[in-house]
Amino acid sequence: MSARRTGFYTGMDFTDFWDDSDYYAENCTEPAPDDELVAAVEAELGFRLPDAYVELARIRNGGGVERCAFPMAVPTGWAVDHIAITSIYAIGRTSKWSLVGALGSTFLRDEWGYPTWGVGFADTPSGGHEQIMLDYRECGPQGEPAVVYVDQEDGFTVTPVAPDFASFIRGLVSEEPYNEAMDAQFMTEAQLAVSRGRLSPILRRALDAAPELPDGERLLRRLAERIVQAKGSFTLHADPDSYLMYDAIFWLYSKLTTATSFEDYFQKADGQHDYPRPCHVLMLRTSFVTDPYGFCTGGYSVGFLRNWWDQRLADGDLINTESGYQFTGAYAETIPVQLRAVP
Repeated sequence: MSARRTGFYTGMDFTDFWDDSDYYAENCTEPAPDDELVAAVEAELGFRLPDAYVELARIRNGGGVERCAFPMAVPTGWAVDHIAITSIYAIGRTSKWSLVGALGSTFLRDEWGYPTWGVGFADTPSGGHEQIMLDYRECGPQGEPAVVYVDQEDGFTVTPVAPDFASFIRGLVSEEPYNEAMDAQFMTEAQLAVSRGRLSPILRRALDAAPELPDGERLLRRLAERIVQAKGSFTLHADPDSYLMYDAIFWLYSKLTTATSFEDYFQKADGQHDYPRPCHVLMLRTSFVTDPYGFCTGGYSVGFLRNWWDQRLADGDLINTESGYQFTGAYAETIPVQLRAVP
């Protein structure tokens, strides 16, 4: 084996580079590799690893990273302006996420079908659906590989990232500015959805059937806007505004029909692909591609709504009558009042 060059990281500040959590220490990090282990791993992979990779492994052999974003000039399946990693594989085989470990590069090559012309060296937030790889196609198995992004979801398309391993490591930055930009984008999109998005056809029919709430659409949108301002997205949990939205949607649902059970209220019918039959999911949660509406949370989780249902039953505001579940008359009268009270 020829002598390994060093000095690739001279002057580089590794402060806040690594994630020191126990999880990554247990699953990603191994002791620094000696020459014998490096040679054995290379033989198993069929490629000479970059000297910069070996030098990094002798600083820390694999682990989670805090500086997890690499700026990109072209969009990828991850984002329009960067890619992200969660950890760097150890040169070894004993940790779960090492180059030849249980879930490392050879696993993704053999089980997921990643290209045989390179070596995946970094785990990503997508859980295997994309890889950051060393690309040996031009340099050959003993040469200096470039770094590329490979998108499994897009037919293993390849996007150039960096000319070499050291450039990639030196180019990693904090993802926080990107997250802040993405959060701002999500909030803008959510604000547009709740202020201008088309209402579900079921919700529209229910509002038309509620003459005592002629300004119902405006009031629902105002409540949704306050939820977005508080959370950054149109998501419903166990807070007062979410419960008021749950109340309002059930109150409007009751203008059209009566639920025989929680499941009857929440879920669409088997095989239902349109909006004639009312249900919570198609009023607020999700939208069919064939007839989409924008004023929806986009979520499908049932837990918080089930808790709301149980709470209203326990409080005596929701009762089971001969015809089905409905609010008491006294509680139903408070819904328009509460909606109008939203500042």
